[in-house]
Amino acid sequence: MFPAVHKRTGWRAALMTIFGRAYPRVIGATRELSWIFFEIFLPLVAVSAYVFVYRGLGAPEAYVGFVVVGGAMTAFWLNVLWSMGSQLYWEKETGNLGLYIMAPCSLMSILLGMALGGMVATSARALVILLLGAVLFHVHFAVSNFAQLFAVFMLTMAALYGLGMMFSSLFLLMGREAWHFSHLAMEPVYLVSGFFFPLRSFPFWISAAASILPLSLGLDAMRQLVFPPGTIHPFLGVKLEIAFLAVLAVLFIAAARRLLDHMERLAVREGRLTDRGA
Repeated sequence: MFPAVHKRTGWRAALMTIFGRAYPRVIGATRELSWIFFEIFLPLVAVSAYVFVYRGLGAPEAYVGFVVVGGAMTAFWLNVLWSMGSQLYWEKETGNLGLYIMAPCSLMSILLGMALGGMVATSARALVILLLGAVLFHVHFAVSNFAQLFAVFMLTMAALYGLGMMFSSLFLLMGREAWHFSHLAMEPVYLVSGFFFPLRSFPFWISAAASILPLSLGLDAMRQLVFPPGTIHPFLGVKLEIAFLAVLAVLFIAAARRLLDHMERLAVREGRLTDRGA
């Protein structure tokens, strides 16, 4: 007699899937130390370049702090673009996508686990970049409201990784063009999201259009909360930006769910999504 097997279903299966996909992301991030070094060192080089440019131009010292915070947040954008947006395309290329489609769990749970694991590992690297930048360039933070800062960060991450799950479906449907789009999207997002300067530097309508990217509003709100009043000219108030981030998080996660369901139906019905040559 074989022992009885208790199959997990519903939310228990979803939680186990999320944990199962998050675990290798967290553990695997510590096994290749050279990757950790370059993922911290290279963004710090970009931060240093902007710091020296601002100081050479005689810009207000607050801009140095803006650059350090923006440089730390670039780690999350890169994680979303490469480890989330391109993930299903890479799984298709390596032949694993069919296993994900056949697994008795939703693709949403699989990608959510990847997002959670990636966010934990990326948060540690972003924190190191933030601390090193603050020490090297003598940046002083003055957090005015820790609760609002936590809410801004969590809502920004929810909206950002929801956008990443949308990208994962779109990139898979695009096929080989996904790789080129990933490269193409890097620098424009750096520009319009205000990674290295305040979002208010753009004309109002450009800033409003850039607000569709969660990092734009998230960075603007974070800078208002971690630097003294008067050092930054905000695009919107913190409470209004928190409300917009909450809306973006709901919209992106709901859109990601619909796209993933559509993609899963295509894979089951036609089988072409799991074919490398498709």
